[in-house]
Amino acid sequence: MATQRTPSPGTPADPAAGTGTRTPAPPRIPAEERLFSLVLALLASDNGLTKSEILSTVQGYRQRYARSGDNANLERQFERDKDDIRELGVPLETLESPTDPGNNQNLRYRIPRGDYELPTDISFSPEETTLLNLAAMVWREGSLSGESRRAILKLRSLGVTSTEPVLGYAPRLRVRDAAFAPLSSALEKRVIVKFAYLKPGEKDARTRTVAPIALIQQQGRWMLHAEDQDAGGTRNFLLRRIVSPITATSKHFEPFPADAAQLALDELERIWHERTAVVEVEQGSDAATRLQKRPGTTVSDTDPTTLLLHYTDINLFADELAGFGPEALVRTPPELRDAVRSRLEVTAADHG
Repeated sequence: MATQRTPSPGTPADPAAGTGTRTPAPPRIPAEERLFSLVLALLASDNGLTKSEILSTVQGYRQRYARSGDNANLERQFERDKDDIRELGVPLETLESPTDPGNNQNLRYRIPRGDYELPTDISFSPEETTLLNLAAMVWREGSLSGESRRAILKLRSLGVTSTEPVLGYAPRLRVRDAAFAPLSSALEKRVIVKFAYLKPGEKDARTRTVAPIALIQQQGRWMLHAEDQDAGGTRNFLLRRIVSPITATSKHFEPFPADAAQLALDELERIWHERTAVVEVEQGSDAATRLQKRPGTTVSDTDPTTLLLHYTDINLFADELAGFGPEALVRTPPELRDAVRSRLEVTAADHG
């Protein structure tokens, strides 16, 4: 939805004002994105980059770079950014040109990969590795790929070669749900979307029209927290149950409260704590090993094969338990036991 901005007092006159048009301001790039893009670019080249190459190609600088104008402000910004990344412990090197020593314009900047990478004697525990993997899942590679590819093309056009792709330094774990990227884009643009959603137990998917509030992850599953335009109120939609492409409409919505996503997560956590199941597992089986490691699992003091488990969605949990076949037996609640049994019966019927 377009908005009209009124210039503040003291704003210089727009030279295009007499023609009824305004020169669009360059998009604002967050400082952290600019610094990260700078680190990626300096890692990508073994020979380093000159200041002009950096200012004309790197995300956060190139939007304000004037090829035949004054870039003094941008150069001062680069000097401050160099200090910032050095304070973060990034080993930024400055190399003089062997053919033109003392000329600051020909200085080259680089980050040696050997000094930047983690020492070989550092290792992570399984818990730490899990947390790093989750963080990488949130940090979508797709959010960087477009700008990074454009930066690589520009660097190559300048004759700068890279021994490794820039994207090699971004987390490589991808969110498998195809709906994630278009929903993320809809969130940024605050646009209402449509998609077909198949609920458990239903044969046909129904079209949902929603205003996305947040993409949230709970117990390892991605969900869209959104305001349902037809049913009213907020709903959580599991991304794996979206069975059609995401269609953006022409309608926009106003921003939701900043804490809306956290409130949705808090509610899911409350449900997870309240819903419990008693499951018997075969000792030494795959079910026993895996279910005992689920978050919040309690093993009976009197019987190590009896587990108290928490869950949020009964259908998702039934799918999980049914996958263990005869190794897991649900005692309570009855509705979960029936859901698992129905899945096993369907499997048995499908296999004759």
